[in-house]
Amino acid sequence: MDNDEDWNAFLRDHPIFSLPKSVSGPTGKGNNSLELSINTLHHFTDLDPSEDAPTPSGRRQVMVIKDADLIVAAGSEIRIASLGDSKLHKDSPKSYKTLHTPNITFEIHSIALNPNAKLLVVAGAFQVAVIVLPRPGFMKLVPQVVDCKSIQIGQYNHASNSAAPIAKVEWHPWGEGGTTLLVMTTDGKLREYDISVDTEEPQQVLSFVPEKRMNSFIAEDASEREVASFTLGKGHADWGPLSVYALMRSGDIYAICPYMPKNASIPSSYIHALECFVHAKQEFLSHSVINASTSLSNLYDYQHKYVSALLKQLPSGTAFPASSQFFVLHPPTTIKGSPIRQGPFLLQPSPKLLDGSEGGDATDLVYLTFGTPSADEEDEGKTERLGVVLITYRDGKVDVCLDVEKVEAKWEHRQNNDLPMLAVYETIDLGVISMLKKVTSTPSGPSILDLVDGNHPVFLRDPIQEETVYVYHAFGVHALQLGGLLQTLAAALRDDSSNAGDDDLTSAVEKSGGTTVLPILTTFSVERKCSNPVIGVAIPNDVYLTYSIFILTSAMRVVCFPLTLRSELDSANEPALLAVSQTKDDFAKSLSQSVSTPLDGPPAYVSLLTEPFELPAVLARQNGLPSNPILALPPAPQDAKSELQLTPDTLRYLGTTFERFMNQIREVQLAYKAAQRRAELQRQEFKRQQETCKEMLELIDRLHTSRQATTRAKVADTQEAQKDLLRKEERILRLLTKTASPELSEHETKWFQELKRLQEEVIGAGRYDADSLEARTALLRRDLNRLLPNLRELHEKEERLKKKLAEFHQSLGVSQAFEFGERSNAERSKISRLETDIQRLAERLDMSLGRPPALHETYKS
Repeated sequence: MDNDEDWNAFLRDHPIFSLPKSVSGPTGKGNNSLELSINTLHHFTDLDPSEDAPTPSGRRQVMVIKDADLIVAAGSEIRIASLGDSKLHKDSPKSYKTLHTPNITFEIHSIALNPNAKLLVVAGAFQVAVIVLPRPGFMKLVPQVVDCKSIQIGQYNHASNSAAPIAKVEWHPWGEGGTTLLVMTTDGKLREYDISVDTEEPQQVLSFVPEKRMNSFIAEDASEREVASFTLGKGHADWGPLSVYALMRSGDIYAICPYMPKNASIPSSYIHALECFVHAKQEFLSHSVINASTSLSNLYDYQHKYVSALLKQLPSGTAFPASSQFFVLHPPTTIKGSPIRQGPFLLQPSPKLLDGSEGGDATDLVYLTFGTPSADEEDEGKTERLGVVLITYRDGKVDVCLDVEKVEAKWEHRQNNDLPMLAVYETIDLGVISMLKKVTSTPSGPSILDLVDGNHPVFLRDPIQEETVYVYHAFGVHALQLGGLLQTLAAALRDDSSNAGDDDLTSAVEKSGGTTVLPILTTFSVERKCSNPVIGVAIPNDVYLTYSIFILTSAMRVVCFPLTLRSELDSANEPALLAVSQTKDDFAKSLSQSVSTPLDGPPAYVSLLTEPFELPAVLARQNGLPSNPILALPPAPQDAKSELQLTPDTLRYLGTTFERFMNQIREVQLAYKAAQRRAELQRQEFKRQQETCKEMLELIDRLHTSRQATTRAKVADTQEAQKDLLRKEERILRLLTKTASPELSEHETKWFQELKRLQEEVIGAGRYDADSLEARTALLRRDLNRLLPNLRELHEKEERLKKKLAEFHQSLGVSQAFEFGERSNAERSKISRLETDIQRLAERLDMSLGRPPALHETYKS
């Protein structure tokens, strides 16, 4: 689709967004059931298993995008349409296909694609099913209904009347073949299903809520035993990818580590990096000055045992520098004991409460890491370990926490009792409470603030820009941009690692601007005091579709916003620019101290543009989102008047909106004037630079023509004058020497005599002096040349003998060589005694004997 076109115009009347029959049909509930108001609040909070009403967790995600296909769940129906075909054939009628899944009869509340985008999980309030998606080209089929295979998941655990409601479903990214499905229920049971193995019985079950003991009483709230959501940890060389975090409705966070799917596909580089991480922990503990506790040492030993069991499953040759590959691994069976539940996490300092709110229930959490492995891993390695945990609540509060102390693998009876900790960086207010407080409630009726009980904010990561997270809820959508926060923290961590200054790190953290919050959509009607909750948000991740965000409300109204795709160069330069700006003053100070004083000459050129131009904040829309939230109000009833009813609330809302627009218009005008002044200044600077450049070109031309000939003549005259001065200087020096000392001194005479004696000793008194050092050296050289061939021959014979002896010894065993040595020593002693007897007999007979042969010659013979 062209940039000038808008997805809103194309999808506004698309039939895929028609209301389901359960709402618009003759026996439907009507459009009012889709609104969140005081009258319909009980539908969003009460639990009725017979009707399969909205889930107690309130999580809704009924729209996903697979490549260029749009998938929408309406009631119990799955609809799919090709946006790519619609992009190519704009004049063709708009249509969609319905997936025929007869065993899915429940109301679908959330859907999710598996990692290879071939399977689709659909979840209702209590039931879960998996659909095998059709192959590409389904839109070319004639029938409007496409048959698809669908499978019920864990009917015994999730389809019975006594089953716990579904809190969240998610595919594990490291499941073999992308078939590992995680299902979390509100009772704290996380069940792992492998679709390719067994769809009824889970492969593993993790429990985040301990069982209550019989005949025991514990003073705890029910929200402390109800799970609201869960997420998987992240990391590159730690226990992050093997961690699972669970969020209770009370706001408590628990973690279980290690956890990996029963049939996992894990990159080999991660296993080797984890081994290095555990080994470094053990080395640090062994070299630590402080005596470590026995439990900590046993814990690291157990971690090393776990990692070693994983390494044994990898084939040989996977270590560095071999390229990383995915291999099928299984949890070690040699590890005794189950991973223990760690927590609750200590939130330090304690998060703040919003004004006008007593604190709502927690609804969702997400774990984010920034910086992916690339060619420049050395620089990114400093920040990729920085994890960020976001927690959202019903009242619109979002806590931004830093995971400075990541959880590690712990097992039962092999851990210390220290609670993990999350550093609370800031608390964000989405403005839900303040928005509802501006609406006047009826004196005799319930408070409008009760609508917060039906709110359920949900996080959605941006698949392309990892520093952006979207929060959609019952009153709209907000975008959270953590880029500036993370860049400041990354620069502070780099400075802290190089300078080791805690004060600099603290000051850098305090100066950071925090998270940028942008409201992009509002669904609350001040006039009717109701809202259509957002039930789906999707962002295309396909090169054939425009980078944008699709938002779907409960009234099946879709709103699209084009997004701006930031280049990798801009993202890579921002940390460097931030570091340069922080050290600019110090660099200028050191530069002024190190540079010497310039020589006298023409003054340096001073530009009119002393400071770089900074785009005003009102015009800086790097992500392309609107500066004001778009209204997506519920449709008015058919019997209501089309005119706007003026009430104090609507007048107050219009006044506030008008004031905000006027302030933005004023800021835009000021930004326009600032841009005009800057453009005029740049034009003046450009004119000055042109004039200066013209003067420089004229000067260069003069230097190349007339000035060059004159300068060469002056240089030649100077060289001739210099030669005359050198000749005069030499004559004067000789005259001064003769005048000062006409005869040699006593020491000079002795020195010249000693030099003459040394010359005669080295060269000789005459040509045929045989006692000179030169003649003796020549004689030695001739003798050496005569002996060298014999020496080389002896050396070669010795090397051949050593080689034969080495081969002979290698052919013998240890016992044979030892026995051979003993016999050789005995024979040598006999030969020695025989030689002694022969010499004694020759002395008696007055006979002379020659030199006895050498030992190695005897062996050779």
